[in-house]
Amino acid sequence: MKRIALVNQRYGLEVNGGSEYYTRLIAERLTGDFQVDVITTKALEYTTWENHYTADEEEINGVRVLRFPVAKPRAKDFNDFNGRYLRSGKYNTEEEKIWFEKQGPYSPAAIDYIRENKNKYDVFIFVTYLYYLTVTGLPEVADKAIFIPTAHEEPFIHFKTYESFFRLPRAYIFLTDEEKALVQGLFHCEDIPCRVMGTGVEVPCTPDEKDFRSKFGIEGDYLIYVGRIDEGKNCPAMFRYFLEYKKRRPDSSLKLVLMGKPVCDIPSHKDIISLGFVSEEDKFSGIAGAKCLVLPSKFESLSISVLEAMTLSVPVIVNGVCEVLKGHCVKSNGGLYYTDYFEFEGILDYIFSHDKEYALLCRNAEKYVENNYRWEVIMKGFKEVIDSI
Repeated sequence: MKRIALVNQRYGLEVNGGSEYYTRLIAERLTGDFQVDVITTKALEYTTWENHYTADEEEINGVRVLRFPVAKPRAKDFNDFNGRYLRSGKYNTEEEKIWFEKQGPYSPAAIDYIRENKNKYDVFIFVTYLYYLTVTGLPEVADKAIFIPTAHEEPFIHFKTYESFFRLPRAYIFLTDEEKALVQGLFHCEDIPCRVMGTGVEVPCTPDEKDFRSKFGIEGDYLIYVGRIDEGKNCPAMFRYFLEYKKRRPDSSLKLVLMGKPVCDIPSHKDIISLGFVSEEDKFSGIAGAKCLVLPSKFESLSISVLEAMTLSVPVIVNGVCEVLKGHCVKSNGGLYYTDYFEFEGILDYIFSHDKEYALLCRNAEKYVENNYRWEVIMKGFKEVIDSI
């Protein structure tokens, strides 16, 4: 049985993050065919990278998890350093080495383990391109590395470091056609074998909308947002748009329900309801009862929350600046996208005044996931890529 290692900056049932959740879903489904380890850090919070977990090793849902300490937390001056570096427009690998260490999670112990145990593993799978563990660890084992960059158009993808870095892996797995086009267009790595596979979507429970509403005291129509509540996800703009809509539609009882840990300010308003981190049962029950799921992010490489909503026949409202999110809407006819406030307002007016068309959006959303994001097809592709190394 081949032994493989997945490398990601955080890992755990309580970790709130897209690439981290994706890594866990893949790791758990590979255990039947491979001996699977996860190489990660002891950090829980990405804003600080402070060590949270105490055990060096644990098992989570059949996956062996190896945790390494973060040698120093995220630099207090990282935001200032990052701002100055991006504004300079003069990218160079020496300053970027400092950038990656300041951003973190800075864990030389994890890199030492990868380097010293290279021969114990048949394949290393690195998930997400942006962090220290990937940037420093992948070059150590490039000849047996599968890279899942979860890349999207943002300033960091243009760093000088990545010009050679994206030429290193033995194979790529891309989450969407848009991500593949971006990476190959920027780094001319068409000669490296790749697959576009996304992720499977399944609902691990029977959603109970009535119980959810009763538990959290939610009545009437609501939009739902699921994920990190922060500026990087463009949440402040979502709040502004929602409050402007409520101001311009004073008779509307529409609510905005938030699920996820807040790391930015949430406006105080009776129709903005923040539930914090919730259970899987509450998450899916809440999504199932929503009129739409809204995702304001400009930068996404897939978005599991969008696919989870669609599989529950809940249409999505997304930021059209993000090509991946816009692509989901165009390919599925199960969602709508906006690029400014008035398009956002128009979408809400439309879904509340066109019942027949809204019902069609619901059916199309579910059909899109069923046709494109089935686990059996995705895991078959994963095994084929692993076996090709």
